[in-house]
Amino acid sequence: MSVFYYEPFYDLDRFINEAFGNVQRALPSAPQISDAPRVLKPRMDLHEDREKNVVTATFEFPGVTKEDINIDVHNGRLTVSTETKVSEEHEESGYAVRERRYGKWLRTLQLPPGVKEDAIKASMADGVLAVTFPKSTTEEAPKRITIA
Repeated sequence: MSVFYYEPFYDLDRFINEAFGNVQRALPSAPQISDAPRVLKPRMDLHEDREKNVVTATFEFPGVTKEDINIDVHNGRLTVSTETKVSEEHEESGYAVRERRYGKWLRTLQLPPGVKEDAIKASMADGVLAVTFPKSTTEEAPKRITIA
């Protein structure tokens, strides 16, 4: 059994359309609502170790291998993403049971200023991805500017 983290506001447009009819037909200028699957956010925990000056972000990706997870750093942002496609078939009490689950998982974090890409470390065990990076460096501490 897979448990997915559900964000209720992702489907707000769908709920409104089901309750009040399709608003798009009444308002031709309304933005189009797609029936495509939405991007889901994996559960995440963020821990700071002040003694070691590191931050560890752990993400839950049950049933996903480390080869299927992408970790990208761009413009000071760390993005963790994957796409799951699961199809199961079995027979139960004379009925064919087919289950298909798919979705794109994505989470983006703003990194502290001055974090170098080579300082970011990642490991995965039992469906939990741990990404560790330094909180800040002493040379990157804020500096006071005097007014001339």
